Amino acid sequence: MSEQITINLTINGKARSGDAEPRMLLADFLRDGLQLTGTHVGCEHGVCGACTVMVDGEAVRSCLMFAVQTDGAEIQTIEGLAINGEMHPLQKLFSEQRALQCGFCTPGMLMTALDLVHSRPGLSTEEIKIGMSAALCRCTGYEGIVNAVEAYARLVHGDGETNG
Repeated sequence: MSEQITINLTINGKARSGDAEPRMLLADFLRDGLQLTGTHVGCEHGVCGACTVMVDGEAVRSCLMFAVQTDGAEIQTIEGLAINGEMHPLQKLFSEQRALQCGFCTPGMLMTALDLVHSRPGLSTEEIKIGMSAALCRCTGYEGIVNAVEAYARLVHGDGETNG
């Protein structure tokens, strides 16, 4: 058995710590070590986006990052979106726009959309489509996803329309 390293971080606003082998992936640390099972592992190659979480404010593929790299980091997972049992506005919009299907890819897709909208104000529809292509699943229908992200962008950055 390999040595265990204690990782101290903030997850969804709460200080957490856990032990991990140096080669343990962040996705496995979140799911198995900290019981945050909302982060899903799909392709295990960083292609599908199902494992996307926010690390220090940026979207990352947790299947490509070692857990030890996050020591001292602030992480947001899908479990941290809802506040006091109330769905995050983006979650509500995904539901209203019927951008959901089986739900396997949804956590990563929501985290991808959050990063996209918060890092780039004034997104056009085409930029949203390109940005959301980082999450491969489209089992629910592409239009609902784009509509939900456009509505969220308007909510975050003002009442104006997206740039078309």
